[in-house]
Amino acid sequence: MSATTTPTTINPLRALNEEFQITEKQLRLGGGLKAIERQHEKGRLTARERIARLVDDESAFVELGLWSAYKMYAEHGGAPAAGVVTGVGPVAGKLCMIIANDATVKAGAFFPMTCKKIIRAQTIAIMARLPLLYLVDSAGVFLPLQEDVFPDTDDFGRIFRNNAVISAQGITQIAAIMGYCVAGGGYLPVLCDTLLMTEGSGLYLAGPALVKAAIGQTVTDEDLGGARMHASISGTIDFREKDDEACLQRLRSLMQKNQTPAPRAAPRTPQSDLPDLYSVFTDKPGAQYDMRKVIHAIVDEGFDEYRAEYGQTVICGYATIEGKPCGIVANQKTMQRPAEGGIQIGGVIYHDSADKAARFIMDCNQKKIPIVFLHDTTGFMVGKDSEQHGIIRAGAKMVNAMSNTITPKIVVILGGSYGAGNYAMCGRAFDPFLSYAWPNAKCSVMGASQATGVLAMIEEKSRERKGETIDEETRKSILKAVADGYNEQQDIRHAAARGWVDRIIQPHETRRELSAALDMCSNWDMTREFRTGVLQT
Repeated sequence: MSATTTPTTINPLRALNEEFQITEKQLRLGGGLKAIERQHEKGRLTARERIARLVDDESAFVELGLWSAYKMYAEHGGAPAAGVVTGVGPVAGKLCMIIANDATVKAGAFFPMTCKKIIRAQTIAIMARLPLLYLVDSAGVFLPLQEDVFPDTDDFGRIFRNNAVISAQGITQIAAIMGYCVAGGGYLPVLCDTLLMTEGSGLYLAGPALVKAAIGQTVTDEDLGGARMHASISGTIDFREKDDEACLQRLRSLMQKNQTPAPRAAPRTPQSDLPDLYSVFTDKPGAQYDMRKVIHAIVDEGFDEYRAEYGQTVICGYATIEGKPCGIVANQKTMQRPAEGGIQIGGVIYHDSADKAARFIMDCNQKKIPIVFLHDTTGFMVGKDSEQHGIIRAGAKMVNAMSNTITPKIVVILGGSYGAGNYAMCGRAFDPFLSYAWPNAKCSVMGASQATGVLAMIEEKSRERKGETIDEETRKSILKAVADGYNEQQDIRHAAARGWVDRIIQPHETRRELSAALDMCSNWDMTREFRTGVLQT
């Protein structure tokens, strides 16, 4: 028989492969087209759409475990791909393990194979020290199968145990809640280094219906566990984002700045529409200024502010300065109105500000990025309310985290740096790599007006004990002499003369000076283990 008449034969392997591809295409639909439509109606992306927008190149995403739970749980309607997408892909130039709940499959509920698939992804990430990015959108445990999901070493709880162990190993974990995260599942994102949450999402141990049944309390989703509540009242989340798109953009930005070791980005200029530092800053008594404007004039575009709505008298965030990543801890100098409680005075460190700063400092150590402290503080808040809120405990936590920091600490005193506020913001006694100051800066145990009154009273009492008569003229003379002496001592030249400040810099050169300082510590030893002492929580 001639070659032209030979019957066409189908390669069995090719045919089987094509059959598998058809099945895989179906598996990637998750809960199906109608479930995808419902997800879109909520204004949310699907797990795979989120991953496609997160990674640098969708074609470079290597999916793992697509066939998990294949032909399993038929009596419950099945669980395609075990209701979770896992795989490795590049995010801001860094390969990451991505774990994304598929809310089109039983609202992202955890089946037994869901747990095993996530644990396997965590195990791979640990072995390769890959950052883990969790895209959370889950109703929690699939209750009909709770006995196979809840208790064992390869079940639900093991995921959270791994979160804690991974964190201790210094491997980056970032969670983004873009839907619901309820019951025990709420521990996963909170055990991560950084937590993002979109508006309209929910994070709580028990939903409104269960709360009503358990304790008779009627509460809305938002008040119980919405993004605004967690951003401004509980302080649980680090970034509140408008929607999925904004959340994924923020996540990419954080990966750009929070890698270990941190990469050097391309240099960028600060925002061009901002006034210069001389017009932004003021140190006039009683005057206020927005420290964010100072920060934006110093750093590259794209400052990622951490917990912006919580502990607002201290600003924390991730930045780059001429392409070099760093963390920023700065005193806000405008009056603030927290979601709960009264007005907070600018430049004063309150309990919530200290708590936030401590957590941020620990995160910078986890990411191994330098920290820049921008000082303009009168110290910690005093008074009954502050003491009852645990200001000493919160302040000690901040001092503990800052003292044990293994990354470079760079200080710039812009205005005042007084008392325990100087300590908490990495004063000279706390091993700053470099200490800079502006010409107007002042540093002392307390402000001149407070100190002068106390010192003048001590001087008057001393003279009275010696039998001197203190008339009004003498009192004014004592007060002036004490004020002059104290003002001279808190002048930054006094500090520089005694080696407490390394360099007095020109305000308009702050960006360049900090860039040079970050260059100086580019070979810093980051191999030391970060450990705090006992934290009073």
